[in-house]
Amino acid sequence: MSNTLSNMIALGTKAPEFYLRDMKSGSESLSYADVKGEKGTLVLFICNHCPFVLHVITEIVMIANDYRVQGLGIVAISSNDIVKYPQDAPALMTEFAFENNFEFPYLYDESQEVAKAYEAACTPDFYLFDSQDQLVYRGQLDDSRPGNGISLSGSDLRGAIDGVLYNRSINPNQKPSIGCNIKWK
Repeated sequence: MSNTLSNMIALGTKAPEFYLRDMKSGSESLSYADVKGEKGTLVLFICNHCPFVLHVITEIVMIANDYRVQGLGIVAISSNDIVKYPQDAPALMTEFAFENNFEFPYLYDESQEVAKAYEAACTPDFYLFDSQDQLVYRGQLDDSRPGNGISLSGSDLRGAIDGVLYNRSINPNQKPSIGCNIKWK
């Protein structure tokens, strides 16, 4: 299990555009504009097999369910090389989305260009943008990690989302996420 930290790109960075196939629906392709929320947008990089993702997936789904009805757009993206990691293949992404009750798109970044544009480094990697598509949070879900005994709360990410939704200040001192490295081609 790799312990890769997220790249802490500059706050204020404009959300990179994308147009990727949604594996949850299996047919349509979506852009950033399609998934953007009225009050903000959460872009997360995940995959099907990473132990860090599997550890937090229930909290991610709860966060999505709690906040999407409040005007937050949410999208998950998988950018892993499926030749070396076939467990992240598109058909299995569809299964993973349904098994975990995703109410948000799960996009496949086959070229890995979107991960590069976001400077994503690990799974899970979280990017929260405000209503003007400016990055306001890039960091960890919370302090819980597989095997460290700390319960999941989503406190760091939830605090940032609350800041976006309720026009509160967001602490610029953010802890990076940690997880498996993106499996580059």
